[in-house]
Amino acid sequence: MYYILTIGLVLLLSLGIPVGMSLVMTGLVGYIVNIGPVSAWVNISVIPQKMTYSLMNFLLLSIPLFILAAKVMNKSSITKKIFGFANVSVGFLPGGLAHANVFASLLFAGMSGAAVSDAAGLGRIEIESMIENGYDPDFSAAVTAASSTIGPIFPPSVPMVVYSTISGVSVGKLFLGGVVPGLLMTITMMIMIVFYSLKRDYPRMPFPTFKAFGSSLKQAILPLLTPVILLTGIWTGVFTPTESAVVAAAYALAISFFVYRDLNLKGLFQLFKETARDTASIGFVIAAAAFYGWVLARSGLTYQFADWIGNVTTNPIIFLLMVNVFLLLVGCFLEAIAAIMIFGPILYGPAMALGVDPVQFGVIMVLNLMIGLLTPPFGIVLFITQGLAGISFQRMVKAILPFFIPLITVLLMITFFPGIVTWLPNVLQ
Repeated sequence: MYYILTIGLVLLLSLGIPVGMSLVMTGLVGYIVNIGPVSAWVNISVIPQKMTYSLMNFLLLSIPLFILAAKVMNKSSITKKIFGFANVSVGFLPGGLAHANVFASLLFAGMSGAAVSDAAGLGRIEIESMIENGYDPDFSAAVTAASSTIGPIFPPSVPMVVYSTISGVSVGKLFLGGVVPGLLMTITMMIMIVFYSLKRDYPRMPFPTFKAFGSSLKQAILPLLTPVILLTGIWTGVFTPTESAVVAAAYALAISFFVYRDLNLKGLFQLFKETARDTASIGFVIAAAAFYGWVLARSGLTYQFADWIGNVTTNPIIFLLMVNVFLLLVGCFLEAIAAIMIFGPILYGPAMALGVDPVQFGVIMVLNLMIGLLTPPFGIVLFITQGLAGISFQRMVKAILPFFIPLITVLLMITFFPGIVTWLPNVLQ
């Protein structure tokens, strides 16, 4: 039965069938094989029940609101103002626009929580600006793709909300746990950019004057306050992490409508439709993954995996290294939210039994799967950025390879040194 659930899923994904449908179809076949065709028909109602029940979680309400906030910022001039401020702030470094690309992704991460939103919205502005200023399309696309992975690590984060639903770990602690790793990802990528920029003699901006910096800060100050408001509100208890999504969406709408005045009711209605469509898509993937995971659990794989891990190692570091390798492979084929819903419950139990901190484990899991967004054959961010840059998929894959160095470096750092993740949540909560 394990072979049906694994090989069947990979086969359907390889044929281009959407993730949600692939999970449901494979899970249905596994369910029928497990209990027999007659029993499966008699108990067919259990399938929609399992799928529906997985969506009945208060935490999931934050997902459409974070999606809406990101879409509002991409539709209005907010993303341009963020990129402009980032360019003035770090553009004087070697390869200035590439640094601005990464820094802007960090700033955008504090508002949206989704890598795809970063790559599709802010990425268009970044790639066009870099190409116009003499950067080759391959490097521009690679920087944009790599920096978009900061979004789900630095708070807020949609994947961490999903991880919280399957683990029961505080969303607030997960958000705070992603702050330092997100900053480390930014720094290590910028170090990589300096190396390439000096080697290829990429341009840089003059060091900004106080007036220029003040002017760009003035234009971007309201969007830049978003992560400050969210983290302060969560930390002080003014609102919960789930309610912070409401604050983020309302704040983005307010400054787009009443301050910048670049969003009208017609545009807002279109954003609502797009948000509803994307939310339905994510919701179906969550429900399908929950059903698939339930069938997987019924097969006994969860218990067998826990027993196998206990026989292989009792060292938490070795366990985490094994998890890293496994999730990096999973990320090559499976979308992040589906992977968390399926494999989160399987891996969480052994991790806790070995004494791994649940917040650390959540951040490690999310970072692994964000790297998966950059890996062929199904890395969605690769497809988005290669389309924006107008290059072939093969060129995109080749260009992104060096950026796995900073990402894997940060992954190993949070694996070997849990304090990088747990220090801030322990201090503030």
